[in-house]
Amino acid sequence: MRYYEKRPSVKADGFIVEGWAGILNTVKQAAAGKDLIVDCYSGVYYQKLQEEIKKVPYNLFIDAASLFKPEQEVLQLTERFITDDALFGYMTPLNIQDYFDETKLKSARERIKANEGTAIVFGYGATYVADHGLIVYADMPRWEIQVRMRRGEVNGLGVVNAHEYISQQYKRGLFNDWKILDRHKQTLYERADFWLDTTDMGSPKMISKDTFFAGMRKAVTSPFRVVPFFDPAPWGGQWMKEVFGLDKSGANYGWCFDCVPEENSLLLEVGGLKFEMPAINLVYTKSKALLGEQVEARFGREFPIRFDFLDTIDGGNLSLQVHPTIEFAYNNFGLRYTQDESYYIIDAKEDAIVYLGLKTGIEKEAMERDLVRAANGNGFLFDADKYVNKIPAKKHDHFLIPAGTIHCSGANALVLEISATPNLFTFKLWDWNRLGLDGKPRPVNVERGKQVLNWNSDTTSTHAELVNQFEVVSEGHGWVEEKTGLHKNEFIETRRHSFTQAVTHYTNDCVNVLNLVDGDEVIVESNDGSFEPVIIHYAETFIVPAAVKSYTIRPYGSSVGKECKTIKAFVRF
Repeated sequence: MRYYEKRPSVKADGFIVEGWAGILNTVKQAAAGKDLIVDCYSGVYYQKLQEEIKKVPYNLFIDAASLFKPEQEVLQLTERFITDDALFGYMTPLNIQDYFDETKLKSARERIKANEGTAIVFGYGATYVADHGLIVYADMPRWEIQVRMRRGEVNGLGVVNAHEYISQQYKRGLFNDWKILDRHKQTLYERADFWLDTTDMGSPKMISKDTFFAGMRKAVTSPFRVVPFFDPAPWGGQWMKEVFGLDKSGANYGWCFDCVPEENSLLLEVGGLKFEMPAINLVYTKSKALLGEQVEARFGREFPIRFDFLDTIDGGNLSLQVHPTIEFAYNNFGLRYTQDESYYIIDAKEDAIVYLGLKTGIEKEAMERDLVRAANGNGFLFDADKYVNKIPAKKHDHFLIPAGTIHCSGANALVLEISATPNLFTFKLWDWNRLGLDGKPRPVNVERGKQVLNWNSDTTSTHAELVNQFEVVSEGHGWVEEKTGLHKNEFIETRRHSFTQAVTHYTNDCVNVLNLVDGDEVIVESNDGSFEPVIIHYAETFIVPAAVKSYTIRPYGSSVGKECKTIKAFVRF
């Protein structure tokens, strides 16, 4: 087992307090003579948090959720964004104010204004109800929200849906609730006095506004890692369990999401304590320094590059799938870009393969007919080998997968998936006649898939354009830099460095995302002493903000004298 840091953090100086007694005492003192406003993200344990906040003395308490429109109106309001599709919705343009009943809101504001003592306003959109007073924001990372959804512990924004399947809860979160709450939270960064971490309700933590921004400044001026999370899959393997030292009682681990800032956590280590928050906070507060001016201008406050692992070693094939084209993604889901991607093979057994691109000479109508017949669930098995190229995969191969390309990793590979950030937007065409982890058939999207499949691809073009497109672009003493993709239709560029000596990298005013794909450990150092050295271990993904400008990477510890390899991704202009 190699070392893999599963709870990386960014060290920051400032104020932090742990435990309800200390938190409430701090809030009580800071709110003296003021109203107390406690706003929050979805996924918090709403009632439990409310019970704790009510321990602060008050003579008027207003629950912001009680001022919302009735649930039936909320369902009607959001219906066109949630849709009746099993998986997909449409990105909402709604804001938190759209949820409030104007009559109830007006009455609450009048009561707050007339109140002569301390008023506490609590809940989603509390700062929209009252904007004068001490503001505490209870944040929540999306991965923790999903874990709580699976346990049926939390409801959506303005609706009671904890009893629904996780896919339905997640869909409402992704297409509606999180968009609304992110827009609202972006108005509060300069206003919130304290930030509250209740990922562990038994050991909550709170930091001050100054500490929050000290952490943001530290993160954006140094290489850093977000907190990876792991998940089983119907096709999941055993590689990560062994190499990363994961829970051996789990049947498998199919996924490791180690650079998806929309869903990952960022840990701030303050005074020996670790404060957990959504990594997206850094994107929202320091977008230009993190992303670079051109990337921000193109994508706004979105992190456009995603790294994750797909483990099929001693597992099974992924679903045969395709991602939507940009036009289809925009017209149907409101996305500005789509999930172009690639597979970089970190490790593989001898029989590992990748399905990629259509075979030369196939009949479109016959393939469509067979896909539809297999999707109907009458026992017919789709013959993927008949229609799709089956390409042997070995360690350090790189397969490029522009939108519209049919693909999937076969069994016995550990894939580093490098892609554009939008997730979920995968059209499964064939899932090998198996059930999901919930014992139910996994939804396939043959009709959508047929509309976006690149039917012009064939065996020749697949090998000529998508398989191991390596090109040496520079080299020096003890190092070689290769361009490995991505495809000309994709906006991400990837470079592989093989090195036994220090290599200098330049961000060129663009965020860099890297993974150590070979070697036990390396050290990342500043060329001007602007950040402390960072140790990176095998298979760890790390982010280098655009503001870093330049940095060096060299073998470290047991890797000294041995060849190491990194893969680096950045936005191509």
